[in-house]
Amino acid sequence: MLQDVVGLAAVSVLAVLEQAYFSLQVIYARRKFSVAPPSTDGPPEFQRVFRAQANCSEYFPIFITVLWMSGLFFSQGLSSLCGLLYLYGRLLYFRGYSQAAQGRLAPLYFSAKVLWLLIGFSSVGVLSFLCRFHLGVDLLQLLLSPLGLQP
Repeated sequence: MLQDVVGLAAVSVLAVLEQAYFSLQVIYARRKFSVAPPSTDGPPEFQRVFRAQANCSEYFPIFITVLWMSGLFFSQGLSSLCGLLYLYGRLLYFRGYSQAAQGRLAPLYFSAKVLWLLIGFSSVGVLSFLCRFHLGVDLLQLLLSPLGLQP
């Protein structure tokens, strides 16, 4: 059973570590720019680091949820790979946004596409399971067999 989810678990641990790294960067920026908590107002350099971390945190629950749903109902390997790509995109987003507001755009679009891919995989996987369980129809088999692929 654990071998069925170890990839998802590994990506989840990396995601938590990435969130911790982003939070630490806000702490360092607070010290560097003398912005005492709970204030979020400071020089633009601080505000960019703060917003980059906040934006990444806002999407974290969505990412973790669709990562696991996609991995459990669609494909652990493909979902884990997408998870790693998403985390890489978020790291680039954080670094780009911290340097300049425009630096966030390309990584934002990249990570959003990967997130939508995970949402799609989750949806197809859950729908396929429901069809198989309640209707006795293997939706993935029906979709993939004309292409000569096996689910």
